[in-house]
Amino acid sequence: MATTEPSTGALPDPATAPLTVGGDDVLLTASGIGVNASWGHIYGPVDLRVRRGGVTVLVGSGGRGRSALLLTLAGRMKPSNGTLTAFGKTNDAQHLFGHAALAYIDEVDKIGQTIRVRDVLTEQLRWRAPWYKFVGLGNEDDLERLCRPVFGPLTLPSLDSFVEELPELTAALLRVAMANHRQPELLVVGGIDKLTRISSSHRFLERLIDLGRRQTVITCDINGVVPQEGVTDVIEVDNLTDGEFVRIEREDRKL
Repeated sequence: MATTEPSTGALPDPATAPLTVGGDDVLLTASGIGVNASWGHIYGPVDLRVRRGGVTVLVGSGGRGRSALLLTLAGRMKPSNGTLTAFGKTNDAQHLFGHAALAYIDEVDKIGQTIRVRDVLTEQLRWRAPWYKFVGLGNEDDLERLCRPVFGPLTLPSLDSFVEELPELTAALLRVAMANHRQPELLVVGGIDKLTRISSSHRFLERLIDLGRRQTVITCDINGVVPQEGVTDVIEVDNLTDGEFVRIEREDRKL
């Protein structure tokens, strides 16, 4: 079984990389956005502003509303109402899609547990390649190239490991690595609170902060995170679920 721990290979110190937090340089602005389905309300209205660089953590209840908001912020879902301005265009999901990667959302990138890491890597390589190019099985060099920017000093999974046997942090980072191969300006990542171990959540956030030196990263956590270097903003987001559930949740937090 693979483990996620510091590797022995020498790596450049991430702290020396430029931190691209842009002060008041706003990358994305949402005003009153929401999504409705044929069967009812999903989330909204939501107002938020994401500044360029670093990690922006959205604080709100998990569930379909939060997932749908992340899909919207990555250009994978169009808002039913409100305005979403990103990369110079308003309510243009296709334009936003081209500038964003989305990872760690089960509805989008959940990996089948009965396959090996090599199979996941090979599928990603073949998906990226021109249709006329033959792509063989993924190898160690491919794994290093695609995964090292996300894993940093942590140990990469073995190519022959089954995904279901990976530690939760390793599995989460693998999903981010597969989604972030283009390294676009915006990376939207599912909640760090999905990890069951506190230590895993902390390390996951550390890796997102490192990615935030070169990209703008959006993630979420039901309890928020401690402000620290590399975390640009921690934003409370309401209207992600039924109003009664929100009231009960807030009362529970006070206990």
